[in-house]
Amino acid sequence: MDAALSRVRRATDVSLAFGGRVHDDGVTLCHFDGGIIGPLRGARLDLGHGLGGRVAAQQRSLACHDYVRTPLITHKYDAIIRAEGLRAMAAVPVIVGRLPVAVLYAALRTAQSQMDRVLDAVTHEARVLEQELVSENAEQTWRSRARDVHAELRLLAGRLDDDELRAAMLRAAALLVDEAPDDAVPVHLTGREQDVLALLAGGLSNRAIAERLGIGVYTVKDHVKSLLAKLGASSRFEVVVHARRAGLLP
Repeated sequence: MDAALSRVRRATDVSLAFGGRVHDDGVTLCHFDGGIIGPLRGARLDLGHGLGGRVAAQQRSLACHDYVRTPLITHKYDAIIRAEGLRAMAAVPVIVGRLPVAVLYAALRTAQSQMDRVLDAVTHEARVLEQELVSENAEQTWRSRARDVHAELRLLAGRLDDDELRAAMLRAAALLVDEAPDDAVPVHLTGREQDVLALLAGGLSNRAIAERLGIGVYTVKDHVKSLLAKLGASSRFEVVVHARRAGLLP
């Protein structure tokens, strides 16, 4: 969102570009490009109220030539807007999966008779941000599925008596993992450590991992400690992050 706001300011020369994240009952203003002089940062807007609240509720873009005088919105947040010295303003919803997830704003500290160019610029950046979020969500979904398949293939391989078939299954699991960068420090894990790592990446507890692998909880704890040491991590989360960077996980 920060990059989108920066592009809005460069394209329009507005005084302030800012953005809010939409939650169940309103909008929280949390991203800013430009000087903040009042209580705008962190402000929470109820759905349907103010400019952003109305835009989020109706999922429609809106511009006003003078915020504190426009009849298009409720004036629940006029005190905040006056404290910030803002007048003309445009707001556009960012919609992903038919739901508003954010609102982008562009504002000036003077009233303006024409806001079409500003509204067009904010709308363009909102559409770009929507595409970025869709792509990001798709990548996260793919990684989650690849991680689950990777773990299941390793588990199935561990149950096979046929050495050749087991090796083929492990090779198939390895195809889901990106190659480590050339400058990555090699990390050598045992087969069981790789099994524990694969399940750890899925968010399983030590007890759940023990049940899936048919080993004791304390044995799992020992493997986790070994993973922490080998990957230079201080937490289970860091283990997964460092393992992915080292080309050990999808």
